[in-house]
Amino acid sequence: MELTLSHLSKSYDGGKTFALNDFSKVFHSGVYGLLGANGAGKSTLMNLMTQNLNPDKGDIRWNGKKAKAMGRDYRTVLGYMPQQQNLYDDFTGEEFLWYMAALKGLKKKQAGERINSLLKTVNLKEAGFKKIHAYSGGMKQRLLIAQALLNDPAILIMDEPTAGLDPRERIRIRNFISEIATGKIVILATHVISDIEFIAREILFVRKGKLIQQGEPKQLLKNLDGMVWNVYMNEKELLQYEKEHIPIVSLAYAGEKICARVLNADRPGWGTAEEAQPTLEDVYFYYESI
Repeated sequence: MELTLSHLSKSYDGGKTFALNDFSKVFHSGVYGLLGANGAGKSTLMNLMTQNLNPDKGDIRWNGKKAKAMGRDYRTVLGYMPQQQNLYDDFTGEEFLWYMAALKGLKKKQAGERINSLLKTVNLKEAGFKKIHAYSGGMKQRLLIAQALLNDPAILIMDEPTAGLDPRERIRIRNFISEIATGKIVILATHVISDIEFIAREILFVRKGKLIQQGEPKQLLKNLDGMVWNVYMNEKELLQYEKEHIPIVSLAYAGEKICARVLNADRPGWGTAEEAQPTLEDVYFYYESI
């Protein structure tokens, strides 16, 4: 199982603005986290992989075959969960899944079994007969996850799958994604670091349309050893410290002091500095600030 993206580029404004610039990556089974700020190119990348957009340059191959030449055969291995919740409000949740199953070409018996199973999985079994306009944002999100899984796809692409979910539902969906990842390529774009911290095989950082870093979570954390500090200082020292333009990840009160979590190659010279263990949030902040 191999999904290969080779030198993908997509530009606008007559080639002046690149949404994606020479992006290459080979995916095998497992969960991949796709991280980047708004406008980094994540949505463009997902739209290229799902053939909602055509690249200006480069190609996509599934098990060595060009996806464009495969046509419908490629699309049958795809499952896509968009971030937007543009659903048919007058449908019930179950009717929506039957409609999507028909579009995906599922036979009636297979569709019925999948719909019944997935409604249970995403905790919508009792709400399946309600109109979608009565669903909360989180319920709509879970319905989008269910439709993406109808055809049991080999490639599952998910855009912010836990947006709008409460903490319990987020953990439940995250665990479910981890379970179904065996034998699938799961590409998950998110701003919630905890969604991928313990389930991602690799994390990809995208910035201004380029893949700027990638690796296993443990290796990415190791790259920041000796660079993360908790610095305890007063407000006056903090104001002076900010003038040094050293990246501050977060601020918190610690008794009468302020604890600034900072990234710096050397021990900071202000306040009392203690080396801290890197987290994936530190890694994300680092690659967004360099």
